[in-house]
Amino acid sequence: MNRDFPGVIGRDWRTSTPWWPPDPQPPAGAPNVLLLVLDDVGFAQLGCYGSDISTPAFDGLAHDGIRLTNFHTTALCSPTRACLLTGRNHHRNGMGRVADLAVGYPGYWGRIPRENGFLSEILRAHGYATYAVGKWHLTPEDETHMAASRTSWPLARGFDRWYGFHGGETHQFVPSLYHDNHSVLAPARPEDGYHLSADLADRAIEFLADLRAVDADRPFFCYFATGACHSPHHAPQEWIERYRGQFDGGWDVWREATFARQIAAGVLPAHTQLSPRPHWVPAWDSLKAEDRAVAARFMECFAAYLSYTDAQIARLLAFLAQTGDLDNTLVVAVSDNGASAEGGPKGSINDGRLMNGAPAGRRELRARIDEIGGPTAHNNYPWGWTMAGNTPFKRWKREVHEGGVADPCIVSAPGMTGRGGTRRQFAHAVDVLPTILELVGIEAPAAIDGLEQSRIDGASFAPVLRTEGAPETHETQHFEMLGSRGIYHRGWKAVTFHPLGAMYDDGLDPDAPFDDDVWELYDVVADPSETNDVAAAEPERLAAMVALWWEEAARNDVLPLDNRPLFAIMNPRPTTRQSRTTYVYYPNGAPVPEAVAVNVRNRSHTITATITVPSGVVPEGTLLALGSVLGGFTFQMIDGRLRYVHNLYGASRDIVDSEAVVTAGAHQVAYAFTKRAEFTGRGELLVDGRVVGTGDIPHFTPMTFSYTGGGLTCGYEVGPAIGNGYDAPFRANVEIDRVVVDVSGSPHHDPEGEYDAIMAEQ
Repeated sequence: MNRDFPGVIGRDWRTSTPWWPPDPQPPAGAPNVLLLVLDDVGFAQLGCYGSDISTPAFDGLAHDGIRLTNFHTTALCSPTRACLLTGRNHHRNGMGRVADLAVGYPGYWGRIPRENGFLSEILRAHGYATYAVGKWHLTPEDETHMAASRTSWPLARGFDRWYGFHGGETHQFVPSLYHDNHSVLAPARPEDGYHLSADLADRAIEFLADLRAVDADRPFFCYFATGACHSPHHAPQEWIERYRGQFDGGWDVWREATFARQIAAGVLPAHTQLSPRPHWVPAWDSLKAEDRAVAARFMECFAAYLSYTDAQIARLLAFLAQTGDLDNTLVVAVSDNGASAEGGPKGSINDGRLMNGAPAGRRELRARIDEIGGPTAHNNYPWGWTMAGNTPFKRWKREVHEGGVADPCIVSAPGMTGRGGTRRQFAHAVDVLPTILELVGIEAPAAIDGLEQSRIDGASFAPVLRTEGAPETHETQHFEMLGSRGIYHRGWKAVTFHPLGAMYDDGLDPDAPFDDDVWELYDVVADPSETNDVAAAEPERLAAMVALWWEEAARNDVLPLDNRPLFAIMNPRPTTRQSRTTYVYYPNGAPVPEAVAVNVRNRSHTITATITVPSGVVPEGTLLALGSVLGGFTFQMIDGRLRYVHNLYGASRDIVDSEAVVTAGAHQVAYAFTKRAEFTGRGELLVDGRVVGTGDIPHFTPMTFSYTGGGLTCGYEVGPAIGNGYDAPFRANVEIDRVVVDVSGSPHHDPEGEYDAIMAEQ
C-alpha cells in the first residue's frame, strides 16, 4: 500500500527515521458541545418562554445564555432532526416527511445521503468524542431490527456510542431500547421507579464519566434527545401530583396568562396579537365539569413529564459542573416542532386505540382518569392544550403556520455576552450546525472520508448571538410539510394550508389541486402571530413570494408535491425480504419490530411451540408475545396450563384457557386461530395435537398491536404485561426449542390506519 510517509525507511533501524501520522486535534480551547432536543414542546411551554410549567434547568440556560424568539423548524420530528444534524434542508436529506412514508423521489427517500455529513462526523474528524443519547428517528422502522443494516444508525453516522430508541416514540416506563448497534431491555421496571428520562441522563453521565476517566481534556459532542414531551405523557406519580389543580382554569385562561407573560418578559414584541381560538377547539367553559377534570388531568401529566425531564437535564448539567466541563460547554437547546394535536379534541388514553379506530369515549376517560400518566395508559392531551402550548400562534405540528414551525431555541456559550437576552432575527434548524461550527472554530469540510460534500443550506447566527442588533443571517426559508407550504423572505411570510383529511372542519378538500390552495401573506415583523392576512392588499408581493417558493422548492428537492401518504403505504420501498407463510422464532432473542414480524391480523394462523418441561417443574411463562398492556397477544403457560390472551388495544381481553396441565417431557403445544368473519374467529389450545381449550375472539385487533414498540418476543414479554395475573417479563421456565407461526391468507393491510399510526408517532 502506498502511503505518504515523511520519515525515512532504510535497510534497518540505524538508517531509518520513524514518523507517526497525527491524531485529529480540535482547535485550541474548543468547547464541548451539548445539543439538547425536546420533542413536541411548543413555543410557549418552557418557563423561559412564558409558561408556568416549572423548567428551572432550561430557564437557567436562558438566564446564562440567549433565547432566540424567532427560531423555526420543519413542523415534524424526523425532518427537523435531519436539519439539525446536517445543516441541509429536510427534503435535501431525503426527509421531506418521515422515513416510514418514503416514496421514490430524492426528497422523500427516507435515507440521509452520505454527502450530507453529520455534525458528529465533522466534529469526530477534529478529535471530538461523540455520543448520542435518546431518540434517533432517522432510520425507517423496517430497518430497526437485529437483522438490519446499521448504515443509518447513529454509530454509522459519526457517533462513538449511542443509547436510546428508534422511532417517533416509546413507552416511558417500559421503553424499547438500543445500545450502540443492538437491542437491550430497560435496566429496571416501573415498580422499581424506572422512567426513561432518568435513564437517559444516567447514560449520558456514564458516557461522559467514561471519557473523563481516560482523557481529562478531549472535547465531546453529546446529542441528547429526550422522549419528552411526545406522547405518551408519562411521569412519576409524585410529579403529577405537584400539578394537581394548576390547570383547572382551562386552556383559554392559561393561554391568555401565558401571552401576558410572554409580552412582559420580552419574548414577544409588545405589538404582538394573540391569534383567535379556532372554531374546532371548544371553549373551555363549554365543557362539562367532568370533562374539564379529565382535560386538566391530561395537562397535569404533560407538565409533570416536562418538569421531570427538566430535572434530569439539570442532573446532567450538574455533572458537567462537577467535572469542570460546564464552563467550557456550548449548549444549544431546541424543540423539534410545535405542540402536537394528535390527542384529538378530547385527548387520548391510548393512542393505539385511535389507530385502531376505537378511541376511548368521554365516559371511559372519566372512569380511568387516575390511570392517565401511568404505565397502563398511552396518554395524549386534547388539542385545546396544543393550541395553548403554541401561544400566541395558530395551528400546530405538521402544519407550516407559526404554530407548527416556531419553536424555542436557547444558546449558552463560553464567553457569551448579553446573557439573559433575546433575539428576534429569523433563524432555522439548518442554521444550528453552521453556528456550532463557527463557535467551535471549525470549517465545514469539503469532503468526509473522501466523499465530496453537498452545500450546507444553513447560515450561522453566531453574529446575532454576539450583537443584539446584528442583521439576520438567514433571509429566505421555504417550508413544506405534507402539502402545506410557506416561504419566509426578509420579514414577510406567505403560507398556505393543504389538508390531509377531515382532521377538523375547515371546509377544505384534501383532494383539491395544489393550484387551488389559497395563499395568505403576513408582515411577520409587525404581525408575528399571523393574525392579519394582507394578501388582498399586497397581490404583487404575494405573487413574488409564491414564485420564490417554487424556485426554492425546485432547488431543494421538494418536488413533486404529494399529500397522498396512503400512496406511500400502498407502494412501499422495495425490500429483499421474501414473502412467506411460516415464521420461526427462537427464545430470548431481541424484540422483533411489528413492521417485520409475522402479521396475524385478520388471518387464520397457528402458533406452535416445541418445548421440554423439566421434571418437577410446573411450567410457566410466555412462549410468544407481541405488544404490551396497551394491546397485543400472548401465548403462555400459567400454573402449568396453556393460555392465550388477546388484548384489544387495552380496552378488553379475550382469554382462551385450558384445564389440562402440561406434564414433564417433550411436547408440542399450540394455539390455532380460525378466522370465521372479518376480525373475528375462534381459538383452540392444543397439547401434542389434542385440543385442551377453546374460546371465541369476537373482535381481533385490526391495525396495530405494539404501538409503543416492544415488538414480538419469544420466551418473555417486554411489558407492561399483555395479560393479567402475572408480571412481565414472565420468562418461560421450560426449554423452548422454537416457536413456529403458520399463517394463511393474504396479510391484512389498512392503509389509512397504517398512515395514522405512522403520523401519530412523529
